[in-house]
Amino acid sequence: MIVEVADFRVDPKNHEAFGQALTHGVQSVLSKAQGYQAHSILAGIESPGRYLLTVHWNTLEDHTQGFRESPAFAEWRAIIGPFFAQPPQVEHFTLLP
Repeated sequence: MIVEVADFRVDPKNHEAFGQALTHGVQSVLSKAQGYQAHSILAGIESPGRYLLTVHWNTLEDHTQGFRESPAFAEWRAIIGPFFAQPPQVEHFTLLP
């Protein structure tokens, strides 16, 4: 299993609307992807307009190839992309025992 961590920055005035769009996108698109296991959404307190999304995937390829190269990725970006103040920073991690 790997963990994707996506750091999203949006205009603070869109903080609440983006949170709703992100939740909707995860529930309607991302959670249906092959290899998806679980997620968490963290909304910034000191930094309104900042969100962290963690997604647990079975494999790195489930995210980088299976999801990102699928039509579902375009649907996902259509839901959340209009809010971006800058491109998201995305990295992958392994869990230590």
